[in-house]
Amino acid sequence: MANEQKLMSKKKPAFPVTEQLNEYLVEYNRNIKIPIFYDDLLRFQGSIVVYDKNHEDTLWIRTYYSEYERDEIDLSLKKVYTILHSNGNEKVIKYLNVDAIDYCTFGNSKPFRIKIRNILNDNYTYFYIKKTDASRIYGLELEHILSPFNLNFLVYKDTLIEEHIAGIAGDVFIKEMLPKCTDIEKAQIAKEFVKFNERCMIRLLGDMRSYNYVIIPVHDFDQVIYKIRAIDFDQQCFEGKLRVYAPQFFKENYEMVQLVADKLKKSSINQYKFEERSIVAKRVLSSESRINQLVSCMKEDKISTSENVELLRHQIFTFSGDVNFKKCKNMGEIVGSAIDFVKRNYESVTV
Repeated sequence: MANEQKLMSKKKPAFPVTEQLNEYLVEYNRNIKIPIFYDDLLRFQGSIVVYDKNHEDTLWIRTYYSEYERDEIDLSLKKVYTILHSNGNEKVIKYLNVDAIDYCTFGNSKPFRIKIRNILNDNYTYFYIKKTDASRIYGLELEHILSPFNLNFLVYKDTLIEEHIAGIAGDVFIKEMLPKCTDIEKAQIAKEFVKFNERCMIRLLGDMRSYNYVIIPVHDFDQVIYKIRAIDFDQQCFEGKLRVYAPQFFKENYEMVQLVADKLKKSSINQYKFEERSIVAKRVLSSESRINQLVSCMKEDKISTSENVELLRHQIFTFSGDVNFKKCKNMGEIVGSAIDFVKRNYESVTV
């Protein structure tokens, strides 16, 4: 099991949004004017540490703003919520309250987490405000198109708004809930991890350590089915080492890898991999115009270093045997070749 400090670069830079990507975002209603920017929230006057139920530091701090700014900030955040969830219908603003504005100092994106509560029934939800990063936007869009889950996000100038993805943090689930699961549930979770691992590999989503994805329990008749969903898209096709894009190689996922080894036979693992590749291929074919536009933007963009591109295309060629990877000049072309590889293999079987 590789040490992630050696497996990954220490820090990925943020990449600007190109004019071509911006046009794509406008076409698909991702680029909408919003009343507040990321930098506006950085003007907090003080903060306190946010602890979890076990009194451990969550690495989030709760921010406080001067009185004359707080009302304006709260109103702007409520408007952002309505744009994200109800197409800007401001009639609901009077029923909303901003309960908390938290700031995370951990990781690349340094997001703000906004807690919005409906005062009529005390239901609440979250959304996140981050600095715009082109590679993260590509990650969000690829997740929306190629995964089983839709994603809601907005981009305006240098600010990115992301909806909250509900679920149990992977590291918390592994520590507190996995040991209590039945053998049947563990086998089902192992299956989902195989498919999640394959999905990340196909679209080159990296750094899926246990705290970068969530486990979602779904009650279905007399059983609970567990789904695995990525929540961090910062490491979309930046790193040069192929193993970064396979969750199985991170030590934080050791228990999940061991679960697969204990509960699944090699034939079953291969079956689930093939199933996931087929499902992704079907999604590509059903959204071919949109995925082609997105990949076209990526091919014209610079979202990694030339050293990482050289290393990754060599490693994927060695892994897949597909000569098309050797011709790739940037990360966009590698992603495009990976999608084409999966689509060709699916079509060759279905013909």
